[in-house]
Amino acid sequence: MDILKTATDWAKAELFSTPFFMLFGLVFMISSIGFWQLGKTEMAKAYIIPTLIAGVLLLTIGFGLFFTNKSRITQFKTAYNKDANTFIKSEIERTEATLKEYKTVVFKAIPIIIAICALLIIFMNKPVWRAAMITTIAMLIVILLIDGNAHARIAKYQKQLLIVYQELKK
Repeated sequence: MDILKTATDWAKAELFSTPFFMLFGLVFMISSIGFWQLGKTEMAKAYIIPTLIAGVLLLTIGFGLFFTNKSRITQFKTAYNKDANTFIKSEIERTEATLKEYKTVVFKAIPIIIAICALLIIFMNKPVWRAAMITTIAMLIVILLIDGNAHARIAKYQKQLLIVYQELKK
């Protein structure tokens, strides 16, 4: 198994995935403009700022991940050619740390935040608070969808790294 090709393929798959953050960020920003231009009710006007903020956050996440993963592709080749064993060990450590982050942040914290926002919708009577909670839930669902797929990819990548690492130890 060519682990450099596997690592590069993983990074390229991440490059394909991260623009979805940007796409949804643009959708939120366009929605904000729509609420600003077309919103007649107090509730519609309450969505202007929350959707704009959610859009900016998603765009920031998307651009950050895109440039991080783009630079990884060239770094992988350099690190692998320098010392393959060290590269594999560092990638295993990185994937373990990332999987722990997904477990804590994406699959525990985000659902808890969604539940809290859903409860707050019930108790908040002001349109701006309801709009903020609904927008937060929508944004976090987008993050869950995209990161759920990213989690599956990195878990598969880590399994392949561990197989190669075991073969090297023999």
